[in-house]
Amino acid sequence: MSEIELKAEECNCLAIRQAARHVTQLYDHFLAPIGLRVTQFSILARLKRLGPMTINELAREMVMDRTTLGRNILPLERDGLIAVEQGADDRRRKELHLTDTGAARLRAAIKKWAQAQARFEETFGSTRTIELRALLRAVTASGFEAGATAEESGPIHGTRSA
Repeated sequence: MSEIELKAEECNCLAIRQAARHVTQLYDHFLAPIGLRVTQFSILARLKRLGPMTINELAREMVMDRTTLGRNILPLERDGLIAVEQGADDRRRKELHLTDTGAARLRAAIKKWAQAQARFEETFGSTRTIELRALLRAVTASGFEAGATAEESGPIHGTRSA
């Protein structure tokens, strides 16, 4: 059995994570004057679009680990941008709600987010940006999970088997 040669430039995970960090820095730079990071912006935007939800539901929706999401919502709650309330149907259920203050901050942040979007597209190109989003959505929708085999996960759409 031959040894597997490790080449950083061929690691899918490393390439995606480096690109994600690079793009995150761009958006964080634009959102900084509003007092938000891009992950926090995404949380507020998701709550605005979908309404109140539990942390587990929001974590699934954002394809995020619950613990990481929990760390991201703490400053939002502290700053009064979101509120944790009992569920209307089930008092044991804790739901995240966008507050009026959070909605106002989100409205202000949307302008800065749009500037980051424009900068990305100017730099990367409009067509490539559209294609990149489609590819990344395909990766997210591919269904592979940690520990699952290729057969359990299924193929990534738009790819061919060898």
